[in-house]
Amino acid sequence: MAKQGVSPTNREVFFEHDEIIVSKTDPTGRITYANDIFLKISGYTEDETLGQPHSFIRHPNMPRCVFKLLWDAIQAKGEIFAYVKNMTKTGDHYWVLAHVTASLDGNNSILGYHSNRRRPKPSNVALVSDLYQKLKAAEDRPTNRKDGLSESYERLMHVLKDKGVSYDEFVLTL
Repeated sequence: MAKQGVSPTNREVFFEHDEIIVSKTDPTGRITYANDIFLKISGYTEDETLGQPHSFIRHPNMPRCVFKLLWDAIQAKGEIFAYVKNMTKTGDHYWVLAHVTASLDGNNSILGYHSNRRRPKPSNVALVSDLYQKLKAAEDRPTNRKDGLSESYERLMHVLKDKGVSYDEFVLTL
């Protein structure tokens, strides 16, 4: 809905170090809550945000394999820390260090998901950005999106194996 016709500007915007972006989604990833910081940095109103798939703010340069890791973790009722590049309503971008978890009911069934996002250190963004560019290039090489996702995911797993860490460990040790 809101992103149609918006092109990336290559202009980065920032939120304050003491601000936390918070959002909640239903089990399908549609936004049910977005705090004022989310709305301020993204440039969208609450009416434009609620009910949208959370991916509507995803920057087109983000490798999908990171979201595969994220969804695998949270659908298994785990948690994940991830660096994510998002796009605002105007095409600007902002980086976050996201902590995403499943929200469970008394029967341990998933009610939805909860994400807190902080402003990452620029040095960490530089390291992650370089890796993400390589993953995105691997993803875009095949003409088939499924093959591209598989290729970038395998490349990411290889990088993590070489470092001897999980993705969370990689993120938290930067």
